[in-house]
Amino acid sequence: MPARTSSACARRAGRPTARALRHTLTHILPYRPEQMLDLVGDVEAYPQFVPWIVALRTWNAHAAADGAQVVDAEAQVGFSFLREKFATRVRRDAAAGTVSVDLLYGPFRRLHNVWMFLEHPSGTEVNFLIDFEFKSRLLDNLLAANMHRAVDKLVACFEARAEALYGPRTQTA
Repeated sequence: MPARTSSACARRAGRPTARALRHTLTHILPYRPEQMLDLVGDVEAYPQFVPWIVALRTWNAHAAADGAQVVDAEAQVGFSFLREKFATRVRRDAAAGTVSVDLLYGPFRRLHNVWMFLEHPSGTEVNFLIDFEFKSRLLDNLLAANMHRAVDKLVACFEARAEALYGPRTQTA
């Protein structure tokens, strides 16, 4: 008889449960990887171009032993029906071409996302992964129904910001 694991045990063991939400996407953008890394790594600017981030504060900025830049950030997000606050540790690793985000506290049981920026003949291949689970089943169910749309809107905010900062086309050489 195979072993059975409850969702509570799965959470303690670090395995995703049935309620976990995970989404990945890849886009090719006409900007240099360094430009996209700088844009996504500039957490303090998020309220300027991500409309549902209504407030943000950062603290504990430092360089990790491996040279990555690390900062803790608390964001207050607001939607018509919801206002929540959560904090993350943001790690900008220029050598790896990544920005990773991990939960410190908030309405999530788990939150992890990674942006990866790779050279591409047309500019940059942007790979985005988000994996999270809310503590509330209601929030999980609300977002599960609109997950693709929510991630697309988030990434579109960053694409629009890139165009505003760097112009519609940037030389890749």
